[in-house]
Amino acid sequence: MERIASFNVDHTVLEPGIYVSRIDGDITTYDLRTRKPNAGDYMDDSTMHSVEHMLATLLRNGELSDKVIYFGPMGCQTGFYLLLRDAENARVLAVLKQALRDTIDFSGEIFGNSAKECGNYRTLDLSKAKLECARYLQVLDGVDGLMKY
Repeated sequence: MERIASFNVDHTVLEPGIYVSRIDGDITTYDLRTRKPNAGDYMDDSTMHSVEHMLATLLRNGELSDKVIYFGPMGCQTGFYLLLRDAENARVLAVLKQALRDTIDFSGEIFGNSAKECGNYRTLDLSKAKLECARYLQVLDGVDGLMKY
């Protein structure tokens, strides 16, 4: 069986940052790596779920809303995937940083925080989303652009 692209990335040397995972025609998959793989420092389910609700909503309502195909967590609990159509890397990085800042500055109820809107809404925690977004923004503020695998 053919190995999928993400299994061909050397996770023993991967650092937190933002990477182009793959390009399929006009669709770019971004690897938003918030944690160092296999370092024992993983996001808990509540953190991943909460960041997903915040960033998915902000990105789908922001400047790139017509380009967003998908935003969601990695099963390994070390980051997220963002799939965009006709992406411009520099713009994506700027918009992502703004969505992280908007999450950090957000006050109110986390997006989708009800039984009607979410199948596991009780695990949502805005404070965890804010902490994770602040942590990741600090990483992204230290890079000039997208990183290479």
